[in-house]
Amino acid sequence: METLMLEGELSEQDLLELCDDLTRRMQRGLRQVVVDLSDVGHLNYKGVRPLMARAEAFRRTGGDLKLSGLSPYLAAIFRAAGAHDAFEIYPHMNDARASFALARAPFV
Repeated sequence: METLMLEGELSEQDLLELCDDLTRRMQRGLRQVVVDLSDVGHLNYKGVRPLMARAEAFRRTGGDLKLSGLSPYLAAIFRAAGAHDAFEIYPHMNDARASFALARAPFV
């Protein structure tokens, strides 16, 4: 599992580069990713759909891509881009990381 901590203002190009990086990581065998947006002030909505596609690709390989730390403003951008159901979103990256462990825990 890896946690990617992003910061600043993310342009469409920044998000496309993130998607390319995620694809490379997935090809190397990574299956569980948390993208932490706690320190992101703004992102371009045009980069949300490619990110949704990467999340779907991770799910097809048995993994997932989860988001954490979205401000109400960023959450509104994701909703406006049609991504309100596309990601599991957690308030803090530790919550997102723990959700992967819970998903693997055997039921008693």
